[in-house]
Amino acid sequence: MLQTLSPLELALLGTGFTFFMTAVGAATVFFIRGTINPKTQQAFLGFAAGVMIAASVWSLLIPAIDMAEDQGMQGWLPAAGGFVLGGAFLFVLDKLLPHLHPGSKQPEGLSSSLRRTTMLVFAVTLHNIPEGMAVGLAFGLAAVEQSPAGLAAAFSLAIGMGLQNFPEGAAISLPLHREGCSKGKSFVYGALSGFTEPIAGVIGVLLAVTIRGIMPWMLAFAAGAMIYVVVEELIPESQSQTGQHSHQGTIGAMTGFLIMMILDVALG
Repeated sequence: MLQTLSPLELALLGTGFTFFMTAVGAATVFFIRGTINPKTQQAFLGFAAGVMIAASVWSLLIPAIDMAEDQGMQGWLPAAGGFVLGGAFLFVLDKLLPHLHPGSKQPEGLSSSLRRTTMLVFAVTLHNIPEGMAVGLAFGLAAVEQSPAGLAAAFSLAIGMGLQNFPEGAAISLPLHREGCSKGKSFVYGALSGFTEPIAGVIGVLLAVTIRGIMPWMLAFAAGAMIYVVVEELIPESQSQTGQHSHQGTIGAMTGFLIMMILDVALG
């Protein structure tokens, strides 16, 4: 049945799941009092980084290289070019979009009069753009190629992203509640921070399916954007929550990488 769905429908299915996991994570604001233990937060951030690194390699860059070679191109060219463009895209967004990372006092991006709560939501939204694009493209690629193995790989990517979206949802709703938002508003804002994933996934699929030759570029673009997020934010934050070197962040990153690698290789 799944193979009868269009690339757009499959992309919505996959990114809908990751959005749902963000909402589930945001719902922890109703059950957790106070703040998350810093070491636990380090482990969660490291886990998200590991998942995104593994997904960038096995789910995005390797398929981009293989697909480019099937189209008669040099495999490394769209992989490298798309990777650079994806990183540059997130760099520009990071410089332009006013956002505030949980635990930070000074916002980043252009100066703005936006409320701190709004900028906290924008910070997680930056993460979700490449994640949604990656999941959407994986399902779109599977639908275009009519590949059961590709569909299984897309599902593994959605599962991996969903797992790391759970702590991301909590990472936005809990700080929002500490900033003075009610639990209900904190949950809604935390959940909505993940709504960019279906949007980014749909845009990516529509572009790639309309101009099929750019699919390898789009896959590598999503990989570059995710690696930018990992290196710029997730890894530094996973090592600095307690002001000292973090074994929890390192173990979390290795665990996330291992789980995503197993999911992709075993299922894909």
